[in-house]
Amino acid sequence: MTKKVQIAVQNLTIGYGDFVLLKDLNYNINRGDVFIIMGGSGCGKSSMLRVLTGLVVPQKGTILIDGVDFTKASPAKRNDIMRRAGILYQSGALFSSMTLAENIALPLEQYTDYSKREIKELVSLKLALVGLAGFEDFYPSEISGGMKKRAGLARALALDPEIVYFDEPSAGLDPVSSRLLDDLILDINRNLGTTIVIVTHELASIFAIGSNSVFLDGESKSILGYGNPRELLKNPPNEKVYHFLTRGGNEHA
Repeated sequence: MTKKVQIAVQNLTIGYGDFVLLKDLNYNINRGDVFIIMGGSGCGKSSMLRVLTGLVVPQKGTILIDGVDFTKASPAKRNDIMRRAGILYQSGALFSSMTLAENIALPLEQYTDYSKREIKELVSLKLALVGLAGFEDFYPSEISGGMKKRAGLARALALDPEIVYFDEPSAGLDPVSSRLLDDLILDINRNLGTTIVIVTHELASIFAIGSNSVFLDGESKSILGYGNPRELLKNPPNEKVYHFLTRGGNEHA
């Protein structure tokens, strides 16, 4: 069955002032993908994510989200589109002065008409979804790094988004916590049908959860690889992609 395109990147150029970081990019993110944005340090992965989430305006090109031109939409329309998306930042970006329940309740209080009782129930549901049932009254300083990431994910899921963006979700985590987070991302993707877009350079995560990907290259300022990461490993389009995906011969079958 052919998947429906949810995000279409067309002729996109990203830069700052006179400096061009990436140019003439074209790729699609399908509904239900676990889509990996990968590449070496400084290739523009994080800038690509900022453009996809509306934090940076591209120099040229178009991003269509469910057929709507996100790059040229009015502020009200852009807010409406982003309200259907969630973002998990590297640190989790939780407010340290708020409990986990208060952090997760924030978007529900701002963007819905739910009663306090309904919000409380939804907060407990989202925490349970990420394996943090019973941690409502804990503060971010009282939990581990992996738990902070999961709490941040619970907040990103508060409004039942169609798309969740992740910025280096495994950064700072030990291998066990990183694997648990990967498993959680897969569960959300499979059980809720959420489209996942992840910036990462972690090979274990790329091969464990990625169903589609794009490889960005800072030297050529272009895309050097596009497709399922395992297929790119089996049939590498060029040496740079092969070297990145094997890291000196450490192949993932």
